[in-house]
Amino acid sequence: MDRLKQLESFVSIATRGSLTAAAKAEGVAPAIMGRRLDALEERLGVKLLVRTTRRLTLTHEGSAFLEDCQRLLIDMANAEASVSAGGVKASGHLRMTAPAGFGRRHVAPLVPRFRELHPEVTISLNLSDRVVDLAGEGFDCAVRVGDMPDSSLVSLRLADNRRRCVATPAFIQRHGAPQHPSELSRFACLTLSSDASQTRGWAFRTPDAAGKLEVIHFKPHGPLDCSDGQVLHDWCLAGHGIAWRSTWEVEAEIDAGLLVPLLDEYAAPANGIYALFPHARHLPLRVRLWLDFLKQQYGRPEFWGEVR
Repeated sequence: MDRLKQLESFVSIATRGSLTAAAKAEGVAPAIMGRRLDALEERLGVKLLVRTTRRLTLTHEGSAFLEDCQRLLIDMANAEASVSAGGVKASGHLRMTAPAGFGRRHVAPLVPRFRELHPEVTISLNLSDRVVDLAGEGFDCAVRVGDMPDSSLVSLRLADNRRRCVATPAFIQRHGAPQHPSELSRFACLTLSSDASQTRGWAFRTPDAAGKLEVIHFKPHGPLDCSDGQVLHDWCLAGHGIAWRSTWEVEAEIDAGLLVPLLDEYAAPANGIYALFPHARHLPLRVRLWLDFLKQQYGRPEFWGEVR
């Protein structure tokens, strides 16, 4: 059995959520997809998916392998495109979407640079915190931040997204700095009321009684909260309290000395910044080039500290 076909079938099954949906997309019987998955798991010697009558669930090994397979298939498609396209230039219209705050800072400034490289591509950028239906609304790809839910979309991890507690030097001089997450209850914390990721609280990693590291969540309190991330960012810069922000939001200010990171030794593991796109064997050249461009830019260590 073709090893590449096994990988492609595994990615299709995992991203579409069922053998039936993956089989329908390829035009084969579900039993064929099942045999490919069984052969792959037997060859690797690990269980990749747990199958029940209701759903498929990725195992820990399957989740890590899925990301590697997606990256491999994208790299292979890009390699084929670079040969088959020859002198053909990227062209057509590229429609993409990104979260408003992240998009303003770290997607929009890259769009003119990309078009300078590919002048025959026209681009529409939608900035919205709404979860856009890519296929239903005609978008080629999306940039999203955070843990990715189960989806029929293919995800490509572009960079890590780490959260940090920050405050101004003046705030720290007046009020001191917490030495442990439990001490945050004594400080004015600035909370983002619209961010679903903060409903459980701010995440930290601390040792338990046995010395094993575990993730805990602290529910912050303070005199100010806001539904808009930029307003909360401005309040933090004005010295009104401690904020828990993504690195992409505060790295430039930290590098400039305007904000000071706190409790970094307790920082929770990073989630990700992803590009998402509909499952397709042959992505348009303009989409592949845009994804490569994003990964290259986000992969530069100095990128997140650049002022835009």
